[in-house]
Amino acid sequence: MANSLLFIIYTYTFLIEPHLKKPIDWIFMHLTVVNISTILIRSIPELMSSFGIKDFFDDIGCQAFLYISRVIRGLSICTTFLLSVFQAITVSPSHSKWAWMKPKLSKWIFPSLLFFWVINMVIYTHIIGTVKAKLNFTVVGQGYVNAHCQTRKLGEYESRSFISIILIHDVVFLALMIWSSLHMVWILYRHHRRAQHIHTSSLSSKTSPENKATHTILLMVFCFVFFYLSNNCLTLYGFYASEKNLRLQGIGGILSSCYPTFCPFFLMKHNKIILKLTSILSNMRMTFCP
Repeated sequence: MANSLLFIIYTYTFLIEPHLKKPIDWIFMHLTVVNISTILIRSIPELMSSFGIKDFFDDIGCQAFLYISRVIRGLSICTTFLLSVFQAITVSPSHSKWAWMKPKLSKWIFPSLLFFWVINMVIYTHIIGTVKAKLNFTVVGQGYVNAHCQTRKLGEYESRSFISIILIHDVVFLALMIWSSLHMVWILYRHHRRAQHIHTSSLSSKTSPENKATHTILLMVFCFVFFYLSNNCLTLYGFYASEKNLRLQGIGGILSSCYPTFCPFFLMKHNKIILKLTSILSNMRMTFCP
């Protein structure tokens, strides 16, 4: 619901009040769409299984489901990385070595998002030929398995090559995202220290805008890294485990949905339309329920 509300707000801003939109809002909107897709894709097989529906996917359905879910997963980390880099360059001082990139940021958003779509769709094309509908309830051996689908038996070289490509993709984007976020936090911290001497005693007790931004960035990156790594560890363990544990698969599904569920609440904190809407609802509550 939070992601859907954000999507409606961004759509309203782009169509009705375009003077309020900022280049970074395109990244926010793309991340919101990715979050909604992640939650929906992860929910479909679990819901069907909980209602006792068997053979919901055939081979083609399993291939399409797993391919789309992995592409969406890759887009999540890529979009969060782009958001972190965009913010880091935006808050960089005018004398920094990244300052020359500021005027070009808005022009790079759409090519970057298109590149992320292409690279993730190409990387996960290998999945299409490795998945089939699950025929037996008990699955033994290496491979991916959920309530409806499973991977065919892969050769050791094929399995290691594919997993290595995915790990390289994830590690590169995750490392750059953490680096850019820490760089931005360092910039905001230095700016706060320099501006601290001009704060009056009445303002010094309040949280500065720099600290608020720093806390939001740290919390968002921490949540992403924690849930992302936790889900990856369970996924790798389930892939190589000789006996599949359905409870671990359920926990992994919950972990993969945590970040897209919490993410919109981070983005709402500084959204002007959300703040205005909250103020209106608060005034209405005080008027009708004093």
